[in-house]
Amino acid sequence: MAAVKKVPYLPSSKDQTLNTMKLLEGRTGRLADLGSGDGRLVFAASSAGFECTGFEINSILLAYARSKAQWTGVPSSKATFVKKDFWKTDLSKYNNVTAFLAPGVMDALGEKLIKELPDDARVIACRFPFPNWPHQLSSGTGLDQTWAYDMSTVRSSLRNVSSVAMK
Repeated sequence: MAAVKKVPYLPSSKDQTLNTMKLLEGRTGRLADLGSGDGRLVFAASSAGFECTGFEINSILLAYARSKAQWTGVPSSKATFVKKDFWKTDLSKYNNVTAFLAPGVMDALGEKLIKELPDDARVIACRFPFPNWPHQLSSGTGLDQTWAYDMSTVRSSLRNVSSVAMK
């Protein structure tokens, strides 16, 4: 991951946010939103009971999300926004991850998440799926489509692909 992986800000649409939340139904715990932008996914997930951390390196978006959290009374125990590069952060304490990034970074992100996330983790990709991962669920269509990946299934599938390729 030596190359710099920056992604332009593009906010999640209302439908995309709703689709993400559908794929998180029945889940609990800690959620990391990678590139949280203005915080809309963090706010939706925190209102559903998740303990959320929004990772954002854009100072203006970070200030906006923090101000909105304070203004709307969202407790920091439910939604925290940090100015941290998630590429340089250990994500192993999260059992839910959302990512609305760009196609060019999904392979590298997949490698990072495979190394760091626990087996019970679920990853939601918005608009841009992981190219070589089998998804468990999908919601929406077109630009609002989201995909859910369960790490235990992803790891199992990739092991099976590797063992078939070795034969």
